[in-house]
Amino acid sequence: MVKLFNQISFSDTYEECKDVFQNNKPNFLELLSKHLDLSSLIPQEFYWAYHKTLGRDRTYSLASMLAALILQKILGIPTVSLLIIFLTLCREAREFCGLPDVPHNSQFTRFKQDFAANLEHLFNYLVDITEPICQKIDPTLASTIAYDTSGIEAFVTENNPKFINSIIKKLKAFYKDNPDVDVYKMAYGLMPSSASANSEIKQLYINGYFCYVYKFGIITNGLGIPRHIAFLDNDFKQKHPEMHIDKKSDSPEEDKSISDSKSLKPVLADFFNLHPDFKPHTFLGDSIFDTCDTYTLLLDEFKFQRALIPLNSRNSNL
Repeated sequence: MVKLFNQISFSDTYEECKDVFQNNKPNFLELLSKHLDLSSLIPQEFYWAYHKTLGRDRTYSLASMLAALILQKILGIPTVSLLIIFLTLCREAREFCGLPDVPHNSQFTRFKQDFAANLEHLFNYLVDITEPICQKIDPTLASTIAYDTSGIEAFVTENNPKFINSIIKKLKAFYKDNPDVDVYKMAYGLMPSSASANSEIKQLYINGYFCYVYKFGIITNGLGIPRHIAFLDNDFKQKHPEMHIDKKSDSPEEDKSISDSKSLKPVLADFFNLHPDFKPHTFLGDSIFDTCDTYTLLLDEFKFQRALIPLNSRNSNL
């Protein structure tokens, strides 16, 4: 009997796309070119800024520069230098990006530096575009948002293990006759709050070890799709004075909890100001937010229907 039809499943489609991505890059780029209209996703203000800055026609279009940077992330290319080599060797990649030739490394650098604010606006614009899609996939998960903080580890001297080990070694030698002294806790107190190379690179305690990072807060929905990213740098603290922390405690866990809890309100406020039509139902957070003030903030001020936060063991006596 002749088979007249074939049932298509989402799983089969995903596996087919994954196989093409892994084993047939030119075909994958062809699929992207066919189904992704990048120029329609760019806000008009970005076009104006891109052409106004130079005052004349540019060699590379705005969509081409963005396509090259997006391709870098899709293919997991770690540096712009390797991206340039890849574009030079792969004609299909240049055609996908619409590049007549390969831009210089400095052109990518200037693009990211000169249009940082426009790139941020583009990401916020994509949130509004993708929200109806998320609602169609799963309204419950799309109306659930989770907040947490993390950091991008920087290449600075303070992140070298030798930096903290040298401090610990000196303290051990000095207090060798006093075993009751916690040299590790003392070493934490002696470490600087920020890197000497850049004051924006702050000390953070992540997963049981110290590191110096560009700290940021991130909001995702229940589908795992990022909705908002806010770097908690000096500009952000000036915009939100409540973020300022004068005192550094003796506990790294406590330092992190103070920073995270204080960042929640301004980050959520900025998010809802950018997307006033978004009406979330559920908030997800870790135990660091288990305080009475946080529940009042989430349920009364930001109008969440429920807040799901694990109990904090330090509040067990309350």
